[in-house]
Amino acid sequence: MSTKLLICLGNPGDEYTDTRHNAGFLFADYLIKKNKFNKPTLKEKLLAEVSEGKLLAPSKGKVNKNKIIIAKPQTFMNKSGNAALLIAKLYKIKPQDIIIIHDDSDMPFGYTKNSFNRSSAGHRGVQSIFKILKTEKIWRSRIGIQPSAKKHIPAADLVLRKFTPKEQQGLPKIFKELLGKMSQILK
Repeated sequence: MSTKLLICLGNPGDEYTDTRHNAGFLFADYLIKKNKFNKPTLKEKLLAEVSEGKLLAPSKGKVNKNKIIIAKPQTFMNKSGNAALLIAKLYKIKPQDIIIIHDDSDMPFGYTKNSFNRSSAGHRGVQSIFKILKTEKIWRSRIGIQPSAKKHIPAADLVLRKFTPKEQQGLPKIFKELLGKMSQILK
């Protein structure tokens, strides 16, 4: 049995709720609710809200043997590495047992992708974690936030926009798909 750390990226504060840059936070909320994890608790010393539990197998109702820690850093995006380091040290989690869940402005809305040992592609939250943990050998689960393939909107103009009501309705299906893709990593 091992412990997996899911660092779900976003920005704290009401003004950022439901923004595209907070796709990681929204995924964390979905996962906590669907799997009946304990209520997230603000751990000021860890600079994050933290929830712990075990994942339910999607179709069989069985519980995965690995403990899962879900962290929502309460620093701003470009300082996420500070929380990641504190949490990883406290729970003694190695980089290969960390998964960063974040938005990806280069991928269309509805697409998800896992990657390992790849560059941050300019995502400042991911860059912060790589820099502080001194490695890129970390899993990443990316959530596409680009609203249209017809007209690419630059990340700086896109990330703080809220998801449309139609997109918000589609998020649970996207998150379920992403969780399925993550199942091999979480074993």
